[in-house]
Amino acid sequence: MIAAPARRLAALAVVAAVAVAACGGGATAAPASPPVAGTPADCPTSPPPPMAADATATVTLATAKGNIVIEVKGSLAPNAAGNFVALAECGFFDGVVFHRLVPGFVIQGGCPRGDGWGDAGYFLRSQFNARTYERGTVGMAHSGKDTPGSQFFIAQTAQPHLDGRYTIVGKVVKGLEIIDLIEIGDTFAIRVGS
Repeated sequence: MIAAPARRLAALAVVAAVAVAACGGGATAAPASPPVAGTPADCPTSPPPPMAADATATVTLATAKGNIVIEVKGSLAPNAAGNFVALAECGFFDGVVFHRLVPGFVIQGGCPRGDGWGDAGYFLRSQFNARTYERGTVGMAHSGKDTPGSQFFIAQTAQPHLDGRYTIVGKVVKGLEIIDLIEIGDTFAIRVGS
């Protein structure tokens, strides 16, 4: 029979092993959850090609409160930028809601479930950079290293504590005032072009 402290230690070892396995155990970007029903069939099922480092794309986030125009730059994070544009092109974001709002901090959307637990069906490697989070910076939300997918956020104010910790893909270039009007549950669609 194993003594009580040894049993506790063995149980903790099992729990730790399960937790490491559940978190990917340091593995590289891996499949996430399956796409949510209703995701357009022509959307990527694995990470799309990266955006060229010298490329930019203008995307328009259309809301009932007005449009937010974002400049996405491949030079900031080629994989995440390419993914964001590919999801916009296939209609992934059509009818998705802003599920998180922290006034004076961020608005967040891109979850196909609408509750913050959904994703594109795959994860990307994190691509941190030296850019700073200012008002209007667009970053990829994640639940840990190498877990960005479809969820993104827009900073409402400067957020230096996010610098180097969340992948930046672009910034708002028009409609900055709209980010202050967004409420939880507001729907949006994103189209490539202004």
